[in-house]
Amino acid sequence: MSATSSLKPFIKYASLNVLGMLGISCYILADTFFIANGIGTNGLAALNLAIPIYSFIHGCGLMMGIGAATKYTIAKSQSEHQRANYLFTNAVSTSLFIAFILMLVGIFFSEGLTVLLGADPVLFQMTNIYLKVILLFSPFFIANELLLAFVRNDGAPTLSTAAMVSGSIANIILDYIFIYPLQMGIFGAVLATGIAPIISMAILSLHKLRGKNAFHLIHCIPSFKTNLEIMILGCPSLVTELSAGLVMIVFNHLILGLSGNIGVAAYGVIANIALVTTAIYTGIAQGTQPLLSEAFGKGNVKTIRDNLKYAIIAVITTSAVIYAAIYCCNDSITFLFNNEQNTQLQIIAEQGLRLYFTSIPFVGFNIILSVFFTSINHPFPAHVISFLRGLIIVLPMAFILSATFGLIGIWLTITATECITALLGFFYYMKNRIS
Repeated sequence: MSATSSLKPFIKYASLNVLGMLGISCYILADTFFIANGIGTNGLAALNLAIPIYSFIHGCGLMMGIGAATKYTIAKSQSEHQRANYLFTNAVSTSLFIAFILMLVGIFFSEGLTVLLGADPVLFQMTNIYLKVILLFSPFFIANELLLAFVRNDGAPTLSTAAMVSGSIANIILDYIFIYPLQMGIFGAVLATGIAPIISMAILSLHKLRGKNAFHLIHCIPSFKTNLEIMILGCPSLVTELSAGLVMIVFNHLILGLSGNIGVAAYGVIANIALVTTAIYTGIAQGTQPLLSEAFGKGNVKTIRDNLKYAIIAVITTSAVIYAAIYCCNDSITFLFNNEQNTQLQIIAEQGLRLYFTSIPFVGFNIILSVFFTSINHPFPAHVISFLRGLIIVLPMAFILSATFGLIGIWLTITATECITALLGFFYYMKNRIS
């Protein structure tokens, strides 16, 4: 396959998935905007304390979706259609089990979880409401991620994108209705977020109704080994989301000690905009994944290398544009989420945006490289990258830099972590290139 013929499907899949992932990221960004303006600083701080749990739920869905869909694409490219259906059925059964456990946590343990996340008496009620409802809706979030991955890998990236965008638009509209005219507060915000994946799945159902789906549920006994393989392959996606949530928890506690609830609210602005930039890189990576997996299944090394090259070029270009916008417009961005015109929040968030977002080219590179290894059924380096950036480097770096430089150290923690991880990932790739 020529470079030109590789570029065309890359542009199609990557652009559509970036648009779709932007849609999903708007689930929380819309909550951030409407809560900040409709409820105030305490609502924004409560949301920021609860978001790590949403990240975990989202990560579980990505783990099952990316892991199973990657194996599905490889099996389909090798004409193993029965195994492809077997993989889909196993992924569905395990996803339902995970969702059931999360629902039980929401019903019985949301209050303890709220305390564990650091909510003080002022923020407890709002944080607990958000957590309980988001956990009760976890089956829809996980099922939506699973179906999005399979529909995208089944040759329908446009429908997958339409579903993600439709869910996002519905979330924004419902956020406005529930928070302003109906005055439902933070419960309205989280309810709108929970309804969004249901609408997305309704759009995805058109793939089956049109008779275009190549995957089906079949009668079989779920296999522990198969599901373990799926989860191991998709685990880097879970670790990425889980570590993002864990980092937020650690950052929240450190910032509470340095500048209180105002600092946490300011970090909420930064973290939620970071979710959008991460969504762009995840969209590029997920758009590349079906192409890489198909090429791997067919043994086409040139196509694999071409798609990786295009993805890295896309990350570099996107990073330059995003940072220029953040650097030039950080005051206006912060103002959008500062309805109370809190001067301290404005100052902290503006400085944080300029420093925190120096990390984005390294973030993008690490996401691409992790998904690249997953896509070619080589999960070990993907796990190493995910654990380095999500746990092993970032947590000690956060404590060391915050103790040394205060808030500035916290804002630069992600840059230092992602840069070190990117260097290690690059050396590993160069040493183990596919030939």
